[in-house]
Amino acid sequence: MLLYVKIYQNKQMNVKRIFGTILTILGIVGLIYAGVGYVNHSIQTRELLVIGVIGILFFVSGIGLVRNTKDEA
Repeated sequence: MLLYVKIYQNKQMNVKRIFGTILTILGIVGLIYAGVGYVNHSIQTRELLVIGVIGILFFVSGIGLVRNTKDEA
């Protein structure tokens, strides 16, 4: 029973770490997209702001999730 609990906890930690990595990558993509749109003046200002803010939120939350998840292998 104790071994099952340990395996279950390890799988939860891996899911958190994977989700954090996905959020971080989405944040980077959003920030790059906002930057390219700003340089090319191809997107309106409001859209750039929304994409940039969402990108920052995803990036910061993903990094925080990866950092705060302990790796117990």
